[in-house]
Amino acid sequence: MAHECAPIEANLAHVRESVASACIRAGRSMEDVAIIAIAKKHPAEAVRRAIAAMQLDIGESYVQEALSKQEEIADPRVRWHFVGGLQSRKAKEIVGRFHLLHSLDSEKLAHKLHNAAVDQGVTQSVLIQVNVGREEQKSGVMEEKLPELAEAVLGMPQLTLQGLMCLPPFFDDPDGAQPFFAKLRKLRDDLERRLGVTLPTLSMGMTGDFQQAIAEGATCVRIGTAIFGPREY
Repeated sequence: MAHECAPIEANLAHVRESVASACIRAGRSMEDVAIIAIAKKHPAEAVRRAIAAMQLDIGESYVQEALSKQEEIADPRVRWHFVGGLQSRKAKEIVGRFHLLHSLDSEKLAHKLHNAAVDQGVTQSVLIQVNVGREEQKSGVMEEKLPELAEAVLGMPQLTLQGLMCLPPFFDDPDGAQPFFAKLRKLRDDLERRLGVTLPTLSMGMTGDFQQAIAEGATCVRIGTAIFGPREY
């Protein structure tokens, strides 16, 4: 991966080359895979440098940090993504402020988002997060409850369901994550058949395992460390 001390521009170039190589190996077009630069805990100046290098998909995980950066940067070209865990009480703050919410995981949250979207007169695109590894510490709907949640979201006119997202269990060897990416793709395909809808987006893969995710059909890869370097907590 990119050297952590390299400038953001060089890191981005390296990540783009790696994504292109993974697409070639998978027989896919690089146009089919969006790189989302995850900027949580990195300053607005770092995000500006990424934007200057034409990285326009920016991901954030914390509501207040994200809204603060949006105000500071105020660049209409940027597509902001919210990828972190989302509390239903924050729904009013984020609806209409993000190109895509990746972490919808309950009907309660869906109703809160939909009501906020109705109040604001906007339509909000969302992904359903699936807990593919059945890990207690992680967010996401369990796969057996996915069809019911998807149907509920599809019945909410101010929400647009675009697809699915996952955070697989962590493995030292990234190949360990690949079956979980394959599972998410199958769950998406099954939903499309069952509900008669098109769900074009699969948000899966991060710095350590995005190549395996691309092999299994990822359309969004969420890459932070390889672009911005280590986070400071």
